[in-house]
Amino acid sequence: MAEKTYAGKSVNVTEDGYLTNPDDWTKEVAVEIAKEEGIELNEKHLTVIEFIRDKILKGETLTIRSIGKSGIIDTKGFYDLFPGAPLKKASKIAGVAKPASCV
Repeated sequence: MAEKTYAGKSVNVTEDGYLTNPDDWTKEVAVEIAKEEGIELNEKHLTVIEFIRDKILKGETLTIRSIGKSGIIDTKGFYDLFPGAPLKKASKIAGVAKPASCV
């Protein structure tokens, strides 16, 4: 386990850079993680991230397909917001664990 500083806050992260404690997450932390991923967050990003946090922290499992069917964003839009590996990147920025479906 490693330690990183985001928005002046020291947090523990996994070897892949995911927060180990979702309670360490703030919007300011999300902005800095997103910058590391080459993403500048806007309101649509934050809406998707808050949806992901809500579902994961309730114990639900998410897939790209389920996010695409959420009514918040379609699958193409999800890929546009988080290019390359949308579920991995969005989960990391949302401060939740790396999805089991992501290698």
